[in-house]
Amino acid sequence: MTHATENRIDTEALLARMPLFQDLSPERILALAEHARGKRLPKGDMLFHKGDPAHGFYVVVYGQIKLAFPSCNGNEKVVDIIDAQQSFGEAVMLAQQPYPVFAQALADSLLVFVTREAVFVLLESEPAFARRMLIGLALHNHALVHDIESYTLRTSTERVICYLLHQCPAGSAGGVEIALPTSKQIAASRLNLTPETLSRILHDLAEAGLIDIDGRRIVIHSIAQLRDTIAESPSEQSSPARRPGIRIRPAESQSARETAREPGIQASW
Repeated sequence: MTHATENRIDTEALLARMPLFQDLSPERILALAEHARGKRLPKGDMLFHKGDPAHGFYVVVYGQIKLAFPSCNGNEKVVDIIDAQQSFGEAVMLAQQPYPVFAQALADSLLVFVTREAVFVLLESEPAFARRMLIGLALHNHALVHDIESYTLRTSTERVICYLLHQCPAGSAGGVEIALPTSKQIAASRLNLTPETLSRILHDLAEAGLIDIDGRRIVIHSIAQLRDTIAESPSEQSSPARRPGIRIRPAESQSARETAREPGIQASW
C-alpha cells in the first residue's frame, strides 16, 4: 500500500518524481517513504525557527520557502529563496547541528521531510544518491562564495543588475519581460540592500531608459545594454557624491557589447 501522511499526501509518489531520488529503485522509494512525511504549509506560516534541531531535510514540491536570519529589532536578512524541486537543510542535518536560520512559506507550499536516518542508509547503500547529494552541497558552497564576492566586491547597482539578468530565461537576447519572484522587500534583503536603495536603483535604471517597471513586472529593453551598464558602474567608495553605485549613461548612447562577467544570484544555503 502506498504510504501517505495524516493529510493524505502520497509521499511515495512525490519522492519518485524528485530529481534527487530519480536513480532509486521503486523498492528503495517505498522504503524511503516510510521515513518521510509530507507537510502543507500555508503562506506566512513558519516551518522551523533558528536553533531548532535538524532531524532531516526538506524538498519543496510546490510553493516557495524563505530562509532568513532573525534580529532582535524585528528586521531579517534573507539568506535564500527555495523554489519547487529544490531541497534545503542537508548540511546542518549531516553535521547534526541546529538550524542557523528560520524557514517561512512565501506562498502556499507542499514539502516532503526526509529523516536523517533514512538519508544515512541511502548514503551507505546508493552511490548515485550520494553523488547527487555531494554535488548539491558543493553547489551550495560555490553559491555562498559567489554571494560573498557580490556583497563585498560589487556595487549596489551591479548586484541589482545581476539579479535582474538572472531572472531572464536562458538564451534570452534583446528585450525581455520578467516578473520578480518575490516582493521587492525580500529581494532587497537577499541582495544585502535596504528596500529604499533597491527602489532608487530600479528608478535610476528606468530613468536611463534601460527598464520599465510595473510593480513586480519589469521590461528589460536590451539585455546587452543592461550588461554593459555593469562595466560602467564605478566603485561606490570612489564616488561619494553620487547615489551609491549609480553611473548610467542614457540607453541610446550605450554600446551593445557583452561583458565577460557572468550574471546571476544563486542559492547559498
